[in-house]
Amino acid sequence: MKHLTTFLIIFFTAGFGLAQVRLPKLIADGMVLQRDVPLKIWGWASPNEDITIVFKGSEYKCSADADGNWQTLIPEQQAGITPQTMTVKASNTVTVSNILVGDVWLCSGQSNMAMMLYETIDLYGEQITKINNPHIRIYSVPLHYNFQQPEKDLSDRMWKAEWRAATPENIMMFSAAAYFFAQTLYDKYQIPIGLINSSVGGSPIEAWLSIEALKNYPAHASDAAQCADNAYVENTMKLDMENTLNRTAELNRNDLGLSKWHKSDVDMTEWNEISLPGYWIDKDVDLQYGVIWFRKEIDVPESMTGKDGIIRLGRIVDDDSTFINGAYVGNSSSQYPQRIYPLKAGALKTGKNTIAIRVVCNGNHGGFVEEKPYTITVGDENIDLTGQWKYKIGATLSTPAQPTTTFHYKPLGLYNGMIAPLLNAPVKGVIWYQGESNTERADEYASLLPDLIKDWRNKFNNPQLPFIIAQLPNFMKVCKTPTESNWAKLRNVQRKALEIPNTGMAVTIDIGEWNDVHPLNKKELGRRMALEAQRVAYSESTVSNGPLYKSMEIKNGSIILTFTSTGSGIYTNLDLQGFAIAGEDGKYVWANATVIAKDRVKVWNRSVKNPVSVRYAWADNPNDANLKNKEGLPASPFQTE
Repeated sequence: MKHLTTFLIIFFTAGFGLAQVRLPKLIADGMVLQRDVPLKIWGWASPNEDITIVFKGSEYKCSADADGNWQTLIPEQQAGITPQTMTVKASNTVTVSNILVGDVWLCSGQSNMAMMLYETIDLYGEQITKINNPHIRIYSVPLHYNFQQPEKDLSDRMWKAEWRAATPENIMMFSAAAYFFAQTLYDKYQIPIGLINSSVGGSPIEAWLSIEALKNYPAHASDAAQCADNAYVENTMKLDMENTLNRTAELNRNDLGLSKWHKSDVDMTEWNEISLPGYWIDKDVDLQYGVIWFRKEIDVPESMTGKDGIIRLGRIVDDDSTFINGAYVGNSSSQYPQRIYPLKAGALKTGKNTIAIRVVCNGNHGGFVEEKPYTITVGDENIDLTGQWKYKIGATLSTPAQPTTTFHYKPLGLYNGMIAPLLNAPVKGVIWYQGESNTERADEYASLLPDLIKDWRNKFNNPQLPFIIAQLPNFMKVCKTPTESNWAKLRNVQRKALEIPNTGMAVTIDIGEWNDVHPLNKKELGRRMALEAQRVAYSESTVSNGPLYKSMEIKNGSIILTFTSTGSGIYTNLDLQGFAIAGEDGKYVWANATVIAKDRVKVWNRSVKNPVSVRYAWADNPNDANLKNKEGLPASPFQTE
């Protein structure tokens, strides 16, 4: 027995027990390497194992340390569209093919960066399906968090990520903002562009900070420390799951229409009528928590049957399940996504068809969001679904659902899981679209954003790492009087971050949507971010932004504002709107404004004798703000200091 044990130890040590050489998941087929900088290639192998890397005809040698970690540097490479192959040799051989060299951009933030091109199909239509540029590539980092330590490699628990080229079979899954950013840069520089999309919908900025950066925020650091306790996380998730299951069971148990009201043959004599879209609290429907059903009969011509189609149901607050002629066609468990459900051939029949929608209301302002598309489309034909519907309440509950803990929103977790594994890979810069989840804490964001920029620059060992911010767009209903606004405060904080060297900001105050936190116009957003990248990262002398507030002077009962980034000058053929002025009482009133020089604007209101401050575009949705330069780029919202 002793000899057999010895033999088995020798056998497994000599063969199966050896760790094979392994590369990080990011270094994979189809990747883009950053040009013009030394390239770190790293991975894992058996302790002290010798490694040989072959790239473009040259060999680079290194050895693994006692823990099996290895790395080496490849000299800087010029950009090129010719695919290359890298071979890593040790006790085994790993080959990485179809490598391009160009510029790599880290794309991060929350849902507006994560938002995929297929979600913009209503704006861009077939032009998306015609995109075919294999020199633009994306790696979408899977969602993963860790509160105990920085990960050494990316996770594949949520999905197996890979580099994908911007070709018809992949393009719908590209980040829309990142793609249009990359396309603008590619059109100008004609070099490969790699995109590393590490973004998570709804994530607050503190989730993306390292443990070192969180030391400036004791409450966030304490939150992260609590989440490092596995027992706490497991117990919390278990309780959340129980509460969710109990809530669902209660809804289903009380829902009079469950398994009934989606069918075609429903007696609707006792159903009420409602005009949609709209919020039912505005239409005298008394439901805060529970289930409400909607039904509509439509006539479908024969020309629309036997073909694939789409039903668009705008946005529904909160959760919906949709049926046509009794058959399920789609659902969403969140109020935010556009409802765009495919209809297979045969879903519609000639003549009368029935649409049924089950909506679960969790206590928000429930309803069908206005000014969104509500149609059935087959080919070039459409059926309008707005107007009169029948409705009936299926279940009414007396209490809201118990809140759940979203751990990937907690401080530190996303940095450790989705940024730390990327730090060995050189990048050209960062594009950052985030802030919606921090609007209630805009004052704190004034330090969080600069600290994140500093933190990532330190971690990437690049003190001048270009950092391009997407300023929050206009959103929510228009207010006709000067008012306080957390969204405006956060935009002002984002503007002030431009005081940090090598930063840029795309102003989006004119391309948002009042009824959607996820505006569709990512093409113009990407273009504006790319303009700022050309200035910051490519040292181009170009007009890349609209007017930026610089200073103020009080003169003869008016305030004279001076701006930078005016390009050819402030656009003058406009009746300037969006300015408010305040005296020493701090009460803002609408103001007159006129351009008095290439870079200056005079602001006044005769009722304010001793003005001290001006605000511009200071609202959630300042839809009338129109200050811009002659290049057509809008001015950033601001408050004078």
